[in-house]
Amino acid sequence: MSRWCWKKLLVMVCLLILCACSNSSPPEVKHRESVTVPATGDAIIEGTIGEASTLIPLLASDASSHAVAGQIYNGLIKYDKNLVITGDLAESYDISPDGLIITFHLRKGVVWHDKAPFTSRDVLYTYRVVVDPATPTAYAEDFKQVKAITAPDDHTVKVTYANPFAPALASWGMNILPAHLLEGKDITKSLLARNPVGTGPYRFKEWIAGQKIVLEANKDYFEGRPYIDRYIYRIIPDSSTMYMELKAGAIDLMGLTPVQYARQTNSSDFTSRFNKYRYPSSGYVYMGYNLRHPLFKDRRIRQAVTAAINKDELIHGVLFGMGQKAHGPIVPGRWAYNPYVKDIAYDPQHAMQLLAQAGWKEKNSDGFLVKDGRPFTFTILTNQGNQQRLMTAQIVQQRLRTIGIEVKIRIVEWATFLKEFVDKGKFDVVMLGWSISQDPDMYDIWHSSKTNTGELNFIGFKNAEVDRLLVEGRSTFDIEKRKKAYFRIQEILAEEQPYTFLYVPDALPVVNARIRGIEPAPAGIGHNQIKWFVPKSEQVY
Repeated sequence: MSRWCWKKLLVMVCLLILCACSNSSPPEVKHRESVTVPATGDAIIEGTIGEASTLIPLLASDASSHAVAGQIYNGLIKYDKNLVITGDLAESYDISPDGLIITFHLRKGVVWHDKAPFTSRDVLYTYRVVVDPATPTAYAEDFKQVKAITAPDDHTVKVTYANPFAPALASWGMNILPAHLLEGKDITKSLLARNPVGTGPYRFKEWIAGQKIVLEANKDYFEGRPYIDRYIYRIIPDSSTMYMELKAGAIDLMGLTPVQYARQTNSSDFTSRFNKYRYPSSGYVYMGYNLRHPLFKDRRIRQAVTAAINKDELIHGVLFGMGQKAHGPIVPGRWAYNPYVKDIAYDPQHAMQLLAQAGWKEKNSDGFLVKDGRPFTFTILTNQGNQQRLMTAQIVQQRLRTIGIEVKIRIVEWATFLKEFVDKGKFDVVMLGWSISQDPDMYDIWHSSKTNTGELNFIGFKNAEVDRLLVEGRSTFDIEKRKKAYFRIQEILAEEQPYTFLYVPDALPVVNARIRGIEPAPAGIGHNQIKWFVPKSEQVY
């Protein structure tokens, strides 16, 4: 979920056989041949657990929405395969020596999916709507740092900042919206939420609620039309069902679970039909405590829960060794990662000591801790269809049972999970994951001003020192000063434990072998998706 990075870094997906496929049996897979000349045609069906909530990315805070929107829209910039910022709708850009002015030179000849020309007007509109207080978006803060924005002509945008703002350039990866369709209208009531118009490689065609979203190749795309004609997201809210659909040939692409990767995909039949990949993901899984809940206001309680969880057990039992422990909100390998953070070690005795200090000393006849006549019990809430998180919650449940804490687990359908529980703060503990951007700025997740309904600090974390450090970290271009701020933030979060940071899983995508042109890179496999193709002799749709 975190910031604009979601939109192009997720690769998972979905079913319901294409309308173009007239029978219910899986498509015939023809002989694989060595082909280097791309061909147009065919379709990719990706399996996704969660359904998009809206296809206006400015209004979305979930990964499913951003994954689809990333096919439909573009930003001014993007990350290339080596995670270096490069132009997207901006052909190039200049940054003033003091870093306070960015001049974007927009591509000429770009058109929206309805054939209207893309111009600087669209950039100005997108900026204005994101900073409009009436727009219910979690992403306004970056753009509130802008002092002035002007468009000298249709293909030039000049952005001026009053003070140094380190994530300035990266923030313009924000999807640009069509001014000619939205200007002067209430964006929250726009039909574009379910019938979007973008500039991206795929155009919207159809959305059947609960079943699929169908996109078709944009033949006018400025980087060249995608070779594959259609991209279909099938909503399958269960990873085991999705895997069966993959093997049956009804979907082409999904994210494997560790057990699927390690134990169910090594047969000669499977490896002849599919290619699987493994690389470190850009996110982490965590347990987030509702800090408005009386039980979790005492940090000793949060520390105790973390001390009772064996993260190594989760790495081996849930991830089959395909991942690493998380110690904070920045993943290992990033320049802002603090390797010296003193994470809370697995120590059940220490956990019980902390609980006793917080007044939880006695146990009832069921073996659960009680205080003032009430047992220590809470519910972990997580989303439907993610077997990895369910297994994690079950192991946590057993570990906490041994120290006298009763944990219940509740699984909720993705859209309801976000809308009715997370956004409204109606939970004890959530088990979720964040995908994080290349820039370590995490203002939207941890600053105390971001605790309102629909924003990303939904656990209600407030810490004056963290607030100050977040501002310091984004308000300088000096890498050492930024590192100092983020190192300290990680130390504070390790002490406060507003989350129990669990693990950083490896990404495990699998793709039908008929799809060629995939090029693994630091950015994953999706960076060159428009270059993927299926040889004519192997096309099935």
